[in-house]
Amino acid sequence: MSRPLKLTIQILVSGGVIAFLLWRIDVAQTIDILRESRWGYVAAALAIFIGTTWLMTWRWSALLAAKGVHEPFGWLLRLYFVSYAAGQVLPTAVGGDAVRIIEHSRRRPDARADAAGAVVMERILGSAGTLVLVAIGLAVAAGRYDGVRLLFILEFAFVAAMVVLGLLLFSRRLGNQLEARLFPLGRRIRVERPLKSLYWAMHEYRLRPGVLLAVLGVTVVSQLLRVIAIWLCGEAVGVDVSPIVYIILGPLLFLVQMIPFTLNGLGVREAFFVVFLGRFDVPADAAFAAGFLYFAVTIATSLPGGVILLWRSVRPAAPAQ
Repeated sequence: MSRPLKLTIQILVSGGVIAFLLWRIDVAQTIDILRESRWGYVAAALAIFIGTTWLMTWRWSALLAAKGVHEPFGWLLRLYFVSYAAGQVLPTAVGGDAVRIIEHSRRRPDARADAAGAVVMERILGSAGTLVLVAIGLAVAAGRYDGVRLLFILEFAFVAAMVVLGLLLFSRRLGNQLEARLFPLGRRIRVERPLKSLYWAMHEYRLRPGVLLAVLGVTVVSQLLRVIAIWLCGEAVGVDVSPIVYIILGPLLFLVQMIPFTLNGLGVREAFFVVFLGRFDVPADAAFAAGFLYFAVTIATSLPGGVILLWRSVRPAAPAQ
């Protein structure tokens, strides 16, 4: 699919979802709800999002260090914020990951596969941590809320897919079969060598189970903290539901945001709040307002990265020696 066609589809989908939301909500009532928001809750949510960026930078640093690639933590943190800013205009979080891979590969041209492998592995462990949170939420919600059976089915499907991915990544036998049968298929489009390098760079993490478990643990903690931030956004606009609901909502939202079918999740994020919270008798106006505040918090979290990019663009180039 060509890039212009993909962009056109994303714009149409975003427009359609936004039109659906405008039909579902009372815009004037939603604006009033936002005006009356308790901004202390929003400030706390923003503090959590910014603080957890340090945790996610640590897990990236740990994965790099496991491969013998040691970088200053401050540099990695700045690049993480830059990736957040880039993710606001590129397709989902994957666009931000691409920025980190490209920037780090420029800094470490001799370790491109390891640089890319660390980011991809971080994303995989992030998804695994999300599934752990969903499982916790469903276990707590079982028997308390109706209509979660479908979520159990989805969780089982995601976990099964993750197990298959784990076998493909860490099984030596399957790795050899991939190298013999699958990778040569990329020879015609000249991706066989980078694909093979990336795969084996990730495969080597099988020798670092302690690091993987530590990163997974930090992922669960950071995502749980961000679920609390989403709950604070709901509290700010008067959404009165149990925090348990957000333990289910948050991880599912994180998974939905990784699917690049709209521009930066525009509309889909708010629609998810409206549809999901609607199952718990939350009015559409309040649910939309909660989703909008969550979006505002993510935008505010990306501002440091935007400042860094702006500084790079206006900083005078060093004089030639």
